[in-house]
Amino acid sequence: MPPPTSMNPPAAMLSGCIARPDGSLIRGRITFTDRITALESASDGGGEDYILPGFVDLQVNGSHGIDVMNAAPDALATLSRHLAREGATAWMPTAVTAPIEKIAQVHESIAGAIENSRRDNSADAAAILGMHLEGPFISPLRLGAHPALNLEPRGDSFQRVLAMRALRLITLAPELPGGFDAIRRLAARAVVVSIGHTNATLEEANAGIAAGARMFTHLFNAMRPLNHRDPGVIAAALAPSPALAAIIPDGVHVHPAVLRLASRARGKDGMILVTDKVALAKASTSEKNVGRARGSIRDGAARLDDGTLAGSIISMLDGVRVMVERAGVSIGDAAVMAATNPANLVGAGDRGRIQIGARADLIVLSRTLELKSVFIAGREIS
Repeated sequence: MPPPTSMNPPAAMLSGCIARPDGSLIRGRITFTDRITALESASDGGGEDYILPGFVDLQVNGSHGIDVMNAAPDALATLSRHLAREGATAWMPTAVTAPIEKIAQVHESIAGAIENSRRDNSADAAAILGMHLEGPFISPLRLGAHPALNLEPRGDSFQRVLAMRALRLITLAPELPGGFDAIRRLAARAVVVSIGHTNATLEEANAGIAAGARMFTHLFNAMRPLNHRDPGVIAAALAPSPALAAIIPDGVHVHPAVLRLASRARGKDGMILVTDKVALAKASTSEKNVGRARGSIRDGAARLDDGTLAGSIISMLDGVRVMVERAGVSIGDAAVMAATNPANLVGAGDRGRIQIGARADLIVLSRTLELKSVFIAGREIS
């Protein structure tokens, strides 16, 4: 056997209750180097800990005082290390609505951070999977906390976005002029399109799915409300379809009772958990800018001064706890929503799952869902 290297850590083993990609749990053992080499069930598996795949967060605007919109590549690397210590082993920096020139600058920082991480081969940081662009192609009627700088998804601005090499996920409103064609063109370039910040009708949302949209951004928030005579986009998100419903599981953006209803409607295979966390999360001060406006942490979330919700302050593990303890989802199904589904959606199928050959990105939780350890590519981080 060759000696261990930075790319080939020494073989290790974990025992406990293992979450599998189908949401089931088995008591057993995992053997791994940088990838999982063996997985076996065993009645004497030992230990009561849960072993889950590392979480994959597709919507992170910032955390620990670092704002993606203003972060240099080194700051994004620092944020990657913070996220890893919370149990997220891969993530997408999320840019919000801004002038195209600003979005281009943010994109270059994200692309630079990705390149630096590949060169440095960091073993203690969450991987950056690409940029999630949340806007500017959103409805002026459903801005949420975004500035009123929304654009139609066509013309020169759209062409510039389409050419961004690190773009992997984009939120847009399909009902905008040019929306359906934009979805088709983005999907043809292997960019995942998510329907969000939208006033779409049920018919427009379904047409967006038919054009290639594969996700809904923070279900219920910044969307046309559900109505029994005018079901709108939310009805499309709750119905079976190829588009997965992403939801913020902090218990504030969506009440736990509605989290329960959504998870029952879509099941584990149709849901994704995202934090939508912002720089205020775990920041050293409770008040600073949220995007272009002043904001603070109040009543369990980040809010603008007028009370508008402006993102969460949770970790992915916090969200998993809410889903399990308050929305009645099993720990195995929550792991599918927080790891397996988001990884699959963005084409990172060797992450977010515990099976032979997958990356050994693993987290160990106590029976009370406290984080005990994190492994990235087989190496335990401190």
